[in-house]
Amino acid sequence: MEIDRRLFFASLGGAAAISTMGPEARADALEDYMLEELGADDDKPKFPTVAEIDAQIETRSYRRGAGSLFIAGRGNVHKLDAMPANPTLVDFFNHRFGGVVKHCLQSANHAQKTGMPEEIVFACLLHDLVQSLIKTDHGWWGAQLFEPYVSEKVTFAIRYHAALRFYADSSVGYEYPDLYKRIWGEDYKPPAYVEATYKMVRKHKWYMEPRMVTVNDLYAFDPNVTVTLDPFIDIIGRNFKQPKEGLGNDNSAVAHMWRTIVNPDAPL
Repeated sequence: MEIDRRLFFASLGGAAAISTMGPEARADALEDYMLEELGADDDKPKFPTVAEIDAQIETRSYRRGAGSLFIAGRGNVHKLDAMPANPTLVDFFNHRFGGVVKHCLQSANHAQKTGMPEEIVFACLLHDLVQSLIKTDHGWWGAQLFEPYVSEKVTFAIRYHAALRFYADSSVGYEYPDLYKRIWGEDYKPPAYVEATYKMVRKHKWYMEPRMVTVNDLYAFDPNVTVTLDPFIDIIGRNFKQPKEGLGNDNSAVAHMWRTIVNPDAPL
């Protein structure tokens, strides 16, 4: 059976989203897509159940929540580029954040084209970068990573976008993504803390900040567009408080997180 590679990539949210999936998840997604194309199950997409996802745990040599810096998509990991003595955020974009950069650039580009405020564009630029370090609860981890260096509103948008992704909002055209049915299971129900977080944020005056990150998130990928960091350099300059000592060297509460990204090969 031949498949349209472009349509398959788009069905999963684009190449950037696929780069964050493990080999088994990619294989499962391809199988699901082929079944869907063949018209299996009365032309309805076939998604795994929570039980089927859970049964895959012991088929892997890694945990799904591990950051992409710590896992090779195929083959072995490779040596990383040397980082400057006083690394900037741009240095991390260029040398450490990896495949998720393309996704974040696409999201920020989409937000900018649709006239989003600069803080929303900036939040989109940063929102998933922490997945190079860890994927579990990445909204909270990402907010923590950037909190000392960005505004409170940007931190809020990053922290809560991940929880809001589990809840549709027709008023802004956001639907629950099929990708989540693939990676969590079609019968998945978010845990109580995610439900409580959603209810809290839904009533917050800044609800639209993380919501607009979700709107410009997965659906923003366009395989026909190549986005570079260049258009966002000035936005970074205006919105990111770069420590003169360099990220990881400023003795902040999150400096250890930046040092871990600099040197993920450290054994202890």
